[in-house]
Formats: sequence, C-alpha cells, structure tokens
Amino acid sequence: MATAADTGTHRKIKKDKGKTSTRMLTAPDIEEVQLVTCLETVYSLSVAEIRFLPLGADMHTAVYRVTARDATRYFLKLRRSAFSDASVVIPYWLAAAGMQSLIPAITTRTTGKLWTQSGPFTVILYPFVNGLSGWETELTQHQWVAFGSCLRILHTSAVPPELIRTISRESYSPVWRERVTAILRQITEHSITNPVTAKFVHILLNRQATIRHMIARADQLADLLSRQPPDYCLCHGDIHAGNILIDAAGKLYLVDWDTLILAPKERDLMFIGGGVGGIWNNKLEVEWFYQGYGQTQIDLMAMTYYRCERIVQDIGEICEALLQADGNDEERITMLNQFTSQFEPGNVVDIADATDQQLQAKQHGSGD
Repeated sequence: MATAADTGTHRKIKKDKGKTSTRMLTAPDIEEVQLVTCLETVYSLSVAEIRFLPLGADMHTAVYRVTARDATRYFLKLRRSAFSDASVVIPYWLAAAGMQSLIPAITTRTTGKLWTQSGPFTVILYPFVNGLSGWETELTQHQWVAFGSCLRILHTSAVPPELIRTISRESYSPVWRERVTAILRQITEHSITNPVTAKFVHILLNRQATIRHMIARADQLADLLSRQPPDYCLCHGDIHAGNILIDAAGKLYLVDWDTLILAPKERDLMFIGGGVGGIWNNKLEVEWFYQGYGQTQIDLMAMTYYRCERIVQDIGEICEALLQADGNDEERITMLNQFTSQFEPGNVVDIADATDQQLQAKQHGSGD
C-alpha cells in the first residue's frame, strides 16, 4: 500500500483539508537492521532496501516501503500499542471469500500467521500498491459506485462465529466527550506562549458553545442508542478519504483496518456526505455511492450520533496535539486550519446540524 506522498504527486490542498497528522514524521526507535533481520528470518525476504514513510495520523503506527533483491516491493507496518488480531484476520478472510477491494496481509513463512513480533512492535507485511488516497484525488463516478458496492459487501458479510467473537462491539463510549469537556473546563489554566496555540485557544473558547452542544447531543443519542441499538454489522469504523486508495489503473481499495468494529452500518455511512476533512459533501457523489450500495433505510439517530461524535473526537485530538509542548509551527498551523475549517459553511458542523434537524423533524412528525 502507498499514497502519493511516496511518488511526489501529493496535492497539498487535500492534505491540509484532510484528517492528517504529522505525528509520525520520524522513524520509531527500532534499528532498520533489526527489521531487515525480522523480514529475512520470518518472511524469507532478501531485502535490498527499507525506507521509512512519514505517513498516517496514528502516533502508535509506523510504515515502511521494503524493496526485495528481486525488485518486488512490500508495505511494512509496525504497531507499538495494543494490537487486535481481527484487524488483519478479518480482511484476510474477506479477501479469501472474494472481496476484491482489499489488500490482505502476507503470511509468515515460519508460522503461517499474518503478523509477527519484533521487540515491542507487531510487524505486518503487505503487498505494495502504489496509488493515491482519497485526500489526494477525487473519486470518479465509477469509483464512487464501486466504493458503495464494497461497503455493502462488507456490511452484509456473514463472518463465521469464531471470527465474530474477536471483533470489538460498539459501546458508545463517552471517552472523547469527557476529554473535550475537561479541556474546555481547564483550558484557561494552561500557560501558553506559542502564538499559534494562543490563537487556537481564543478560537476554541469562541466556539465552545457549539462544541458543548455537540457533546451534549452525542451524549443524549448515545444513551438512547445503547438502550435500543440498531442492528449491528461488520464496519470498517473509520472509512474517511484517507483510508481509500486508488491505484494507477483506477482500482479502489479499502485500507487500514485497525478500527474494525461491529456497529450499526451508520458508523461507516456517516462519512458519505458527512464532509469529514472538508470533502465528500457533494450530493451527486452521495447518489453515486448509493447506486453501488443499494437501497437501505438510514437510522437518523445513529447517523446524527456518529456525525456529532466524530466532530468531538477530531476536536479532542487537535486540542491534545496543539496543547503539547512539542511540534513546530507549520504543524500547529495545519492543525489550527483543520480545527477552524470544521465550522465553515457546508463542513462537518453544518452537516451534523442538518442531520440532527432531519432527525428531530422526523421524531416530531411521528410524535416520538
């Protein structure tokens, strides 16, 4: 797997708008010779080159491009924090069952497993697919239809019970709502000297009424959904534009399955027309997607919850990153722009509000 960051064709405007991060710009604390030894011993690869790729928003994950001596290229992923077997086992099972929009992990030669360990890191090896992410290229009509078809297959997959048991279930956790509430309560106690962070705090305080409304609404809906949840299905869990990969032939792949979860289908469908990253908010694109996905009944309560919850989570992550002492001003400005863009017309806050209004109109009309 790869993105345009590896090919020099990265479109910066998409990166600035998208949910990206510069938290993994430096390689993790592991010697490349250790990785090479692992690949040669466990995967029987004869490594010619290994190159760290400064990609991704997860500070616990690092990725590399590996070139073997026969010129075959691979995508190497290291994960330091808790690792879920389901994140590689389920995509591998889906691919074996015929889902073609996946890039399954490669089994080890020594144990036949889909991952191995090297020190504190879980090591996963994939074929290398050169392409552009959805932040970097707009999906065509054909690709939107294909995307819809892929998600429909995912949501209706009959995963064997022994695998289902390995997948986490939606819990409507209040973790991010509590974190952001605490940040808003304590923000004036921070000693801030950086001018970019100071500007962020000023804007944050000006927007706190809207943010608190999003928190309160997500809390209300989480309580209702936890007591009477919609049907659960297999969901990617974070299928924003950055987790779509388009190769040179135009084929679409769904990547990065660390967030795999059993949840209402709206956990994924909230991204379609949801405006996360300032894109995917075009009505025509939504129509194209559902041409592939097919007819379905949308649970507006779940859709509203997920859109509000996503805004709260993104704000929380930006707050925590900007209030840290490390980081340079370029990174801070990027995050500040990501924060302020959420409140622009037609962006995520507007869309979440509109979804909530639809929900309330439906409830009022039905007498609920």
